[in-house]
Amino acid sequence: MISILIPTYNYNTLPLVEELHRQAVSENIEFEIIVADDASPINEITEINSKINQLSNCLFERNTVNLGRGQNRNSLVQKAKYDWILLMDCDTFPKEKNFIKTYIDSLKKGKEKAVFGGIIYYNERPKDDEMLRWVFGKSREEIPLTKRLSNPYHYALISNILLQKEVLLSHPFDSEIFNYGYEDIVFILGLKREQISIGHIDNPAYHLNLEKSAIFLEKFHSSLQNLKTVINRKIIDPNDTALTKIFIKLKQLHLVKIAAFGFRIFRNSYTKNLLSKNPSLFIFDVYRLGYFCQINSR
Repeated sequence: MISILIPTYNYNTLPLVEELHRQAVSENIEFEIIVADDASPINEITEINSKINQLSNCLFERNTVNLGRGQNRNSLVQKAKYDWILLMDCDTFPKEKNFIKTYIDSLKKGKEKAVFGGIIYYNERPKDDEMLRWVFGKSREEIPLTKRLSNPYHYALISNILLQKEVLLSHPFDSEIFNYGYEDIVFILGLKREQISIGHIDNPAYHLNLEKSAIFLEKFHSSLQNLKTVINRKIIDPNDTALTKIFIKLKQLHLVKIAAFGFRIFRNSYTKNLLSKNPSLFIFDVYRLGYFCQINSR
């Protein structure tokens, strides 16, 4: 009935699988849980994750080579045997004990081929050096159901999403998106172009892994490189994201190099704020725009 697919990399995924397994068993449904480790180092985490194989209908496999974020998900989809697929990120965890039941019930009620349950964050403030990821997540990813319903494509993510397998086979993830960033937007916009509707329900999963602010900022460098690539390849239109809309206006006004120069001048000041215990999302947006102008003015 349902295949639960979890890509992972050097992350203890056993607690998530145990909870999903417990819930699926209690619902007395046909299911499988497949976890694909994308060639992370063999260490104590790998040993812990290998215990997933001791659970019924569960499989943990480690890729021998790193496939990248897009292709690892595509590989999981190819292995799935059921018609419905629940994609979960390895660093998420269901908020409710009836998480699986809520998704199963949604299949009986709705006609959508994709259903997004939502992402939330704990309210407790994290460590000072993890604030940027938490502030960003609380503001940009933890979106209430009423707001998500107002713009279903804009507020959907590829973590904690239920889809028909045929949709994923017909619209695979971009295999050239190897590192972090914009794989959600590329996939969701593909569904939008094909007029495949996305349903939204109140069935959130917690995002658990709050990496240090410096690491999160560095990951956004990678994500903006991805954005540059998918724009250049015409996979998405510049009008599809707020950042690239502003970039196009700057380009029309011949201000990209000036913005890039300003970024180089103020980068250290921006970084100091973003790595502080009170990071500003406005400064984060200015930083991202400036960095995007820089990599497009070389």
